Amino acid sequence: MADEFGAGITIGKVSVKDLHTFEEAELRTFGVAKQSHRDDYHLFFFQEEGTISIEIDFQKHQIKPSSVIYIHPSQVHRIIAFENVTVSFWTINNENLHPEYLKLLEDIAPAKPLSLKKETFFLISETVSLCLKFSERKQEKLYHSLLKDSCNTLVALVASQYLGQARSTNKFSRHEIIAKAFRSALEDDFMIVKRPAAYAKKLNISTPYLNECVRNITGHPVSHHIQQRIILEAKRLLYYSGRSVKEIAYELGYDDHAYFSRLFTKVAGMTPLTFRNKNAD
Repeated sequence: MADEFGAGITIGKVSVKDLHTFEEAELRTFGVAKQSHRDDYHLFFFQEEGTISIEIDFQKHQIKPSSVIYIHPSQVHRIIAFENVTVSFWTINNENLHPEYLKLLEDIAPAKPLSLKKETFFLISETVSLCLKFSERKQEKLYHSLLKDSCNTLVALVASQYLGQARSTNKFSRHEIIAKAFRSALEDDFMIVKRPAAYAKKLNISTPYLNECVRNITGHPVSHHIQQRIILEAKRLLYYSGRSVKEIAYELGYDDHAYFSRLFTKVAGMTPLTFRNKNAD
């Protein structure tokens, strides 16, 4: 699998009885253990048997049989525990991911575990088995292409299931369309754009109307979402990186780290250092 990941793609299947066993497997496969981290690739777990407890962006989830979960590269995560697990997994970096699928995955994130219908579960299971066979055929002249295309097929299958849970865009109200556009713009620009008026200008609408749309759909004003997104990123950096609060503040667009610390405390209910110490592995 190290050879496959060197090419930006990994696919595998493991059966383990406890966390210690999985840590050893994960160390061999990815070079990481149960410590909180985030990756530079898109990660998918396809749960066949048993239960995995996983923490993603400070939220705990259980992945049960006949389900799948997608983890975006930006998300901090760690395995907490699991029990008698058989799980297939695959990873793919942006370079090897079909551009259309990359856009779809951006829309899906953050994702929760998704329970699969019986026929869909068997289809993905059969596709995984075929992809695993491709991954073993290193003698093939087009080995990387086989691996890349088969993994993208799995990504498409999973993305399709997530999209199937969402309503068709043509059924969205005007407020929903604008709120969705705002969330997309926020994800792209939260490090540099901090004012609601700037997002309204990007969307060619007035600030009061943007606030009306976002509040109507989410229950919170635009400023709330801007602050929440900034603090989520700050939590991620505090959680898995060794950077100082001052360095994190600067990375998130704040020259005044004291102001940033006050904002963090207001939103998170504790200081940045308290949060880091509380969540230390």
